[in-house]
Amino acid sequence: MGDTLRLLRALRSAGKGIAAVITVIRVAERLIPAATAMVVGLLVSRVTAQNGTGGGFGTVLLPLAAFCAVLIVSHAAEAVVEPLAYLTQQRIDGAHRAAVTRLVASSPTIDLLEQPAAQHLIRQAKADPDEFTQRTPGQAALAELDQAADAVGVTAACLVVAQFAWWLVPLLLVPSLIRVWLRYRQRLEYVRLWRSQLDQLVRADRWQETLASPGVGKDLRVFGFGDWALRRLLWHHEVRCEPLFALWRRNIRGQFWSVLLVAPPLLIAITAVAAGTVNGQSTIATETAVVTAAAALFTMVGPGDSALTRLSGLEAFKAYDELAELFGTDHRRSLPAAPARTGSCGLVRFEQVGFRYPGTAHAVLDGLDLEIRPGELLAIVGLNGAGKSTLIKLLAGLYEPTSGRILVGDGQDLSELGVDAWRERISVVFQDFVKYELSAADNVTLGRLGVVPDPAVLEAAARDAGLRPVLDRLPDGWQTPLARSRTGGVDLSGGQWQQIVLTRALYALRTGAELLVLDEPTAHLDVRTEFEVFQRLAEQREETGVVLISHRLSTVRQADRIVLLDGGRITESGTHEELIAAGGSYAKMFAIQAERFQQGYRHAIEEDELL
Repeated sequence: MGDTLRLLRALRSAGKGIAAVITVIRVAERLIPAATAMVVGLLVSRVTAQNGTGGGFGTVLLPLAAFCAVLIVSHAAEAVVEPLAYLTQQRIDGAHRAAVTRLVASSPTIDLLEQPAAQHLIRQAKADPDEFTQRTPGQAALAELDQAADAVGVTAACLVVAQFAWWLVPLLLVPSLIRVWLRYRQRLEYVRLWRSQLDQLVRADRWQETLASPGVGKDLRVFGFGDWALRRLLWHHEVRCEPLFALWRRNIRGQFWSVLLVAPPLLIAITAVAAGTVNGQSTIATETAVVTAAAALFTMVGPGDSALTRLSGLEAFKAYDELAELFGTDHRRSLPAAPARTGSCGLVRFEQVGFRYPGTAHAVLDGLDLEIRPGELLAIVGLNGAGKSTLIKLLAGLYEPTSGRILVGDGQDLSELGVDAWRERISVVFQDFVKYELSAADNVTLGRLGVVPDPAVLEAAARDAGLRPVLDRLPDGWQTPLARSRTGGVDLSGGQWQQIVLTRALYALRTGAELLVLDEPTAHLDVRTEFEVFQRLAEQREETGVVLISHRLSTVRQADRIVLLDGGRITESGTHEELIAAGGSYAKMFAIQAERFQQGYRHAIEEDELL
């Protein structure tokens, strides 16, 4: 009962007016067979009476008009119901997916999002069907409405049949319900078998994508394994389809028993009604109405499609409930409002911070102590996998430490401050930044959506990031969409995109942020552009703190302080000159990079230029 109410309440997402209209139309459609039977019976009665009494055409005018009205309502409902049902489904699905997105986006950190179980629930809850057994919440809600309307239509047809004899109702209805139950079981078995073979379908689809991929096409032709890949594709299809075909053949043979279940009761009913008419126990009009309603009864008691649609669509609601329970355990979403800001974010301290990614035993950070001082350009270096990017995510509040704590300002714990309030104070550029298919201006102002864009501030941020030469080449300047898929849009190279993202961070800095955090901000830039950008970043530290992660040690040598992250801890700290003089790991890494640079090694990972 709870599922039924939930699906019917979902109809309100389409709008009360639309929900009421489609409900009326669905019920009217189901009442049409019973109404047709009654009107045809009345028409036959009047025609028979006219032939016996010699009455005029006026005696059949009213039932004939009623019959025409039923036909008009039937055709009108058929014309309107499909687009209206589509609109209803889309609104319900849109509201449901918006609720899923709102729930997921409300998590202040990303650790839950990285859990495979959470990703599986998100895919289920969003209900974006990628194979035929899946249904959406909108389809399930309409199926629930159809079942309710079917019940009304069946009841009306049974009332018409009962005019002749009450025992005809169970005689016709019970076999129909048994037939529906058997068909439902058959289809449910087919759906379960289909889903059990989805892994084979996925593998076949992967091989199909591989065979049609231009990138893989070179290897297919050079190494000559196209026929082998095709055989793998066909094998996966055969493994998947063989049990499905076997079940399909068995179900086809079972249709004979379905006919035997339905045909005898219908024949008994028709024979009984005909015999009663011949013996004078009922009229031809009654016989016509009863036979018409009895035939319609078998049609309205459908093959079980609505039940399967309802069952499949409910999976999205249940996945949403599990997702809400999972995200509801996150205490960080209910933090109290942070007090108003006073001054800069001040000193940031990592005290014995440890961190493990969810589901792993390896400690990425282990007892890390670090100070980020205001007005200082701090560089963090280390080998790949040392935990540099993880440290930045902890600083941005995307994860919470497994142990230890992060203190900001006057010693307030970051977990107590609230991530929303903290993120207003910082501006971050991640190594794996996102390329939004928006205009250049929108890509930059995303950094501070709560601030009215100021052209002068935009230009200053672009100058500091070295973006102005790129903007001069864009067809519509700041308003050019940064995606060739959009009208008038262009594609940027990796280095140009990095300058866009860097401009976003600097724009945020000029509109209220107090700490600039940069994770490999110049990896795609050439040496000259990188040097110029770094010089401008160094100038920013007079107003704010700057934290810089870079694999190019020749760049960070100008930092006020350099720390080396190794084994989850800070193992070296000092200026470039101090670390070189110490002759430790930093000095060895710097010597290796200097030698490679002298040999002509190019650090920039550049792509195509502006297209």
